[in-house]
Amino acid sequence: MIPAHRTPRNLPDRTPSSRHAASDRQKFFATCPRGLESLLCEDLGAAGGVEARMVPGGVHFFADWRGCYAVNLHSRIATRVLWQVAHGRYVREDDVYRLALDAPWPTWFGAERTLRVDVSAVRSPLKSLEFITLRIKDAICDRFRADTGARPGVDTREPDVRVHGFLTADACTLYLDTSGEALHRRGLRQKTVEAPLKENLAAGLLRLAGWRPGMSLLDPMCGSGTILMEAAQMALGIAPGAGGRSFGFQRLGNFRLETWKELLDAAQEAEKPACPAQIWGSDASPVAVRAALANLDRAGLLPAVTLSSGDILEIEAPAPSGILLANLPYGERLSDQDELAAFYPELAGALKRKFAGWTCCLFSADSRLPRLMRLKPGRKTPLFNGAIECRLYEFAMVAGSNRRVR
Repeated sequence: MIPAHRTPRNLPDRTPSSRHAASDRQKFFATCPRGLESLLCEDLGAAGGVEARMVPGGVHFFADWRGCYAVNLHSRIATRVLWQVAHGRYVREDDVYRLALDAPWPTWFGAERTLRVDVSAVRSPLKSLEFITLRIKDAICDRFRADTGARPGVDTREPDVRVHGFLTADACTLYLDTSGEALHRRGLRQKTVEAPLKENLAAGLLRLAGWRPGMSLLDPMCGSGTILMEAAQMALGIAPGAGGRSFGFQRLGNFRLETWKELLDAAQEAEKPACPAQIWGSDASPVAVRAALANLDRAGLLPAVTLSSGDILEIEAPAPSGILLANLPYGERLSDQDELAAFYPELAGALKRKFAGWTCCLFSADSRLPRLMRLKPGRKTPLFNGAIECRLYEFAMVAGSNRRVR
């Protein structure tokens, strides 16, 4: 249980930051699209994270601050990297307030910073997350008043500092967001079409499809080019966080500029000049192709990608073998469902005729897809596009083994 309420001044520091001060090792939680947790673990390990523990939608891990910066800079899969600063049991709202009040917020950021608090919960008995959000914000401001005589302002749109609370049935964990704006927002995509993929989901699809730089890649339904941009960055060795965006850890009091500059300089030195990278994209919509072209050009990635207009049922394979990766329409309306039911057999025929030797990976929320295509996937990976449950279906188009479709 949380101890009895104390006056805000001279509160004991019982947070992970004090427990691990000697070793500089901190506890973090990185979030990601559901289904990509194992890929996120790979990113965390490459950045120096240890003791990774996967849960749906994220991974708990330990790292020093250099590792935290590296995850934010290099992970293509993470959505946010959250630093755990308080954890305790609760029964009622006041227990959560006291947990937040005990945390030494003024040692982590200044009262001149603006603040936003977000709370999520799983099986919490408390009735109102809005009220808990308010109580956590009040506790932070009360702690600032007691320690400094001032308090941070609130900005729900573009805050300097984000605090995240997570409630289970009997425990509350408080985090400081080291990412700031979500990491999937690379700052590259300016023009969009309907329902674009988030960048970290696109990067996950590429890795799950087995694509690696140097392999031929085709996105025949490229939309505004998200998959193409992720692939081009990977091919050219461009770190996803090196595009000039800012991060939440830069506004914390313990920010280490020299460490960050070393990591950023090394990432920029590893980048390759933009050049053709065996990446092709097309779309039946000229509007989508123009949007993809504008996004790639603005990001300096256009030399790596070949773009064209064309229907997926009509285009030819651009190379003898490679990876075809397509985000198919989901068909939310009944009429769309009927159109997709007619489209799938045509798609199967086109892939058999024109893409023998390719691995075709189709991302869809429609569970009818393999049956209606009359193809058996070699692998199907469950994923979530936001709240929509999807699958990545993999079909190997083996040359000479497919009969021509009538």
